Formats: sequence, structure tokens, C-alpha cells
Amino acid sequence: MPKTFAEKALARASGQASVVAGQIVDASPDVILSHDNTAAIWKIFRALGVERVKNPERLAITLDHAVPAPTTQHAQNHAEVRKFVDEMGVKNFFEVGRGVCHQVLSEEAIVLPGQTILGADSHTPHFGWLGAFGAGVGRSEVAALWATGELWLRVPESIKIEVIGRLGDWVTSKDLCLKIIGDLGADGGLYYSVEFHGDALKNMSLESRMVIPNMMAEFGVKNAYLAPDEMVFEYLAARRGAGSGERGAKGGIENLSRMNMKDRKLVPNEYEGSKIENDALYPDSDASYSASYTFDCSTLEPMISCPHSVDNVKPLSEIRGTRVQQAFIGTCTNGRLEDIAAAAEIVRGKKIAKGTRLLVIPASSQVLRDAMRHGYLETLTDAGAVIGVPGCGPCMGNHMGIPAPNEVTISSANRNFRGRMGTRDAEIYLASPAVVAASAVAGVIEDPRAVETFR
Repeated sequence: MPKTFAEKALARASGQASVVAGQIVDASPDVILSHDNTAAIWKIFRALGVERVKNPERLAITLDHAVPAPTTQHAQNHAEVRKFVDEMGVKNFFEVGRGVCHQVLSEEAIVLPGQTILGADSHTPHFGWLGAFGAGVGRSEVAALWATGELWLRVPESIKIEVIGRLGDWVTSKDLCLKIIGDLGADGGLYYSVEFHGDALKNMSLESRMVIPNMMAEFGVKNAYLAPDEMVFEYLAARRGAGSGERGAKGGIENLSRMNMKDRKLVPNEYEGSKIENDALYPDSDASYSASYTFDCSTLEPMISCPHSVDNVKPLSEIRGTRVQQAFIGTCTNGRLEDIAAAAEIVRGKKIAKGTRLLVIPASSQVLRDAMRHGYLETLTDAGAVIGVPGCGPCMGNHMGIPAPNEVTISSANRNFRGRMGTRDAEIYLASPAVVAASAVAGVIEDPRAVETFR
């Protein structure tokens, strides 16, 4: 019987020859993710009466949601996480400033094609860009995973989305995602495995691809999947071959996320590349899907998600001119080098509009270094932007950019429900980094294709 990606991935994770959608399986994930919430999970874990984590080598923990600690309570929370890491012998631990968990685990090549990662973060579907099964689960579920090494899951039904055409100038994969969510609804993919197909994906940089499964968390999915190709295998093999620690920093790897790999200074490890490729999973060509949709990139224009729901999506042309007080570029969705480069190109030689502030927070320390090396941060700060510590920043309203009541923020993040950034009486619009940068210069929501008209 033909199989979808989810059926193949969860068969592998549960040690079975074959599973079908709707079946309950006991899955043993290859990676178990948590972040600042590790301290809270540890309390639940202790309540289970278990003293030791079963598979500490499978844990990956970052401090990223409130970094540096903005309050004494957050600092205490971080201290407890460090204690847990030390007591349990967790090797994959990433300190304050390393960056957002999903970006960091990708850079560190901890998650590989065909693997299953379960994480106490709703954007764990992010790892679908690698061809992995990534799903967010609750804190109690992660505590159970620590204790037993497995968790029951229902194998999701699958939706197929075919992406055709090419993205136009200053139109991005973020615009594609907003179009999908706007057309199909924020719950249109609820508990589905969403598979992306089509030649349009091959024409996107790896960084652009990363946006897609990450944003599908806002579509309600259990997981999202893009078929891994040679670019993905090379990206991972180079990082796996760089040795332990912060791969890409100590190993001297340049940013490998771009489509052209000319800057690469470390040849991918051939053994690693072969093994990674052999372990990849692909859906059968005649697999059965609950629904199928086609989206044409060539017809897209920049899209905006308007307050206070991610599926309240409109073409930029319909809301152009809306006054903004704050513009934010960053997060696990759009805080990568490609995003910062686009922003720098737009603001070069210009100034942020009076009464508007631009916050730029790289998704990781590697992105920060690359952006410094390329001069992007100098360009942005010359324009008046503020650069923050790699991490989640103001995305969830902890600190580093909480808006005042009645202010408008345009953000490259993934959520805009009321109070998301810490202030209930503030409005959040979601857009691509290019639109955010253009809006910061204009002081109103603006089209990046009009950048030359800005003063």
C-alpha cells in the first residue's frame, strides 16, 4: 500500500514495518527538544518519581525565550535548567546567546532527514525543511519522554500542497505561507501532516525553505514536510563533519544556507553525506491524501497578516500606508542571514522614519557573526536600527521590544493574536523581513518594491 511521509516516518519511529493514518503508535523520537521551559518540565518529571532521564543523549536544550534573563525569576529558571543539564549529563545544551532552538539545532545538524523530533515548542514542525518529522507536544508529554523514551501518537492524515512557479522580486516564502493560511484558515491543517511538493521549492534557498514548515504551525499542523535534496544533504554533511560544539563557528564553515555554495570552506564529509542521504524518507508517488491544493508563486504579491489573527491575511496593496511605530525582524521564522541581508539592502543609505523604531535580532550567534562579517549590521545600525541578542526577543512578549498600548508593530514573526508581544492593546501585523524593513524606512506599511522612492 502506498505510503505518505508521515506513515513512513512514524513506522520507523515506532519500530514497525508499516503503519496507517489514524493508527496509534508508541514512537521513540531521535531528538527531544526543550528550552527555557525545561525547568518547568523537570518539576513534572520529578513528580513521576523517576530520578534519571532514560536517554539523555537524545535531549537538546537551549536557553532562548528570555535571554539574557530580564527578571530575577527568569534568571532563577535558567539556573535550574543548567542544574538539570549538569545532573543528567545532557550534552546538547546551548547557552544564552547561541540562538533560537530551531535555528540552532538546524545549524548543529542534530536533526537529520527521516528522523523524528518531538519538542516542547509549538514550532517544532520547523524541522520538516530537513525532511524530518517534527511535532510540538506538551510539557507533560516531554516529561514522559524523558522518563520512558517514547510517547504515543496518532499517525496523522496528510494534505498535499503543490507549489509551482517562481517567486517574484521581493516576494518570499513568507508571503507564500501567509497566502496558504489566509486561503485555507488557521485551523485548515489541524493535526494533519502537510507535504509540500513542486519544482518551485527547488528554486528556493534553504533559508527560504525553513520558513515554510515553521509557519505551518500557524496552520495547525502536526508536522510539515519538504523533500530533502542535495542542498540539504551537503548542508548537513558539512556540519556533521565539522566536529562537536558550535559547528559553523569552530569548524570555519561559512553560511551554507544559500542556494549558491561558493563561500563554503569545508568540504562535506563523504561518509556523513552518504549516510544522511540513505536515511531520508520520501512519500510514494501514488500515496493517498485527504486533500490536495496548488499554489502558484508567480502570481503572489507581498502579503500581510492583520490583527488579531494569523489567517486575517490581505495583499499588501490593500493596507499600504498603515502607520507603524515598531518594526521587528527576527524569530525562528525570519531571523536568518538571508532576512537580515534583505533588510540591509532596503535600508542602505536611508534612515528609519521618525517615530518608528526597527529592531533586528539574529536567530543565532552564527547568523550574527555572518551578518557582521558581511557588513549588514553596520548598514542597519547606520540607518538607526537596534540589534538584539540572538534569541526569541519580543516575539512572545518577554522583553526586548514590548510595544506600548495602541502602538502598531509590523513583525517578521509567526503570531499576532492579541497580547502576543506583551501588550493587549497593541496591534501586530505579520510580513516578510523585506516588507518590515521597507515599512521601518517609510514609517507606514510599505511595499519593498517601492524602496527607491523613500527619502
